[in-house]
Amino acid sequence: MEEHYAGIIRAVGEDLERDGLRETPRRAARAFDYLTRGYRQSVEAVVNGALFESDNDEMVIVRDIEVYSLCEHHLLPFIGKAHVGYLPTGRVIGVSKIARLVDMFARRLQIQENLTRQIGETLQSVTDAAGVGVVIEAQHLCMMMRGVEKQNSWMSSSVMLGQFRDARTRMEFLQLIRR
Repeated sequence: MEEHYAGIIRAVGEDLERDGLRETPRRAARAFDYLTRGYRQSVEAVVNGALFESDNDEMVIVRDIEVYSLCEHHLLPFIGKAHVGYLPTGRVIGVSKIARLVDMFARRLQIQENLTRQIGETLQSVTDAAGVGVVIEAQHLCMMMRGVEKQNSWMSSSVMLGQFRDARTRMEFLQLIRR
């Protein structure tokens, strides 16, 4: 990866012997490796057995989870927050594991719509929840820095699974994440 970054830097006309760029290919390769670490993670390792018996059957929500991902079309960041809710059926997942699942999928080359679905389907599968809702709101640097250059635009995507497809449950979730 380091060699490829060196080639890209040369291709834009820069001098890799310049003081500020000498170590950039190595630093950029390490940064990209970190930003795509989700490929080297598994759901099993992230959840790590943190499922606990519970009589709770009311909605559980973790909101405002920071999201940092790379758009698969331009390799530019999109940044925002995820709101995740589910209806337990006999067991709950450790609260930090929800944020870790968001990170695992976000740290892959992505489009926001797929990221939203991956989080929802995985949480549904892992917890056997009666329903799952996921909303992601993000700003996309591919829209802000290039192309249309709209700095104040936000994209929202949602996935509602199981009982979250019911209008009342959906509305409760959406109202609770807006507080």
